[in-house]
Amino acid sequence: MTVDDLPAVLEIDRSSFALPWPERSFRFELTENDAAHLLVAEVAWSGRTCLAGYLGYWLLVDEMHISTLAVHPDLRGQGVGERLLLAGLDQARRQGAELATLEVRPSNAAAVALYRKYGFGLVGRRRAYYCDNDEDALLMTLTGLSSRPGQAMRGAE
Repeated sequence: MTVDDLPAVLEIDRSSFALPWPERSFRFELTENDAAHLLVAEVAWSGRTCLAGYLGYWLLVDEMHISTLAVHPDLRGQGVGERLLLAGLDQARRQGAELATLEVRPSNAAAVALYRKYGFGLVGRRRAYYCDNDEDALLMTLTGLSSRPGQAMRGAE
């Protein structure tokens, strides 16, 4: 992701989350946070190449923490989020990550199913985590990233 991607990223963020990140948060992640890594996915759509989604994570020692993942509403269900997740996991693994963590809304069944597909397990719950509706957050973790060679982040067979 680059600063030039921000208009499209902000549009996706606003259409994806009840509590979207402000532009300054994305700018901070891009320009000042050395632990932050931001990926984008582009697709051919309506005769042009467009930004389809993004993933953000922090790499802290040997832990990847997925901070955000979103796909344009018109492009959901086409594997964009899955490809972003796999690319992020693979990149973090190559950077030395041993485990990945994240929070997700229980009501986001598609996201929970995607994370479970790739081996994330439920390890806890943060009560009333989301301030827009006091929904809990599920805490999910994937361990053993370094023992997954190459693109071994494949779905459960």
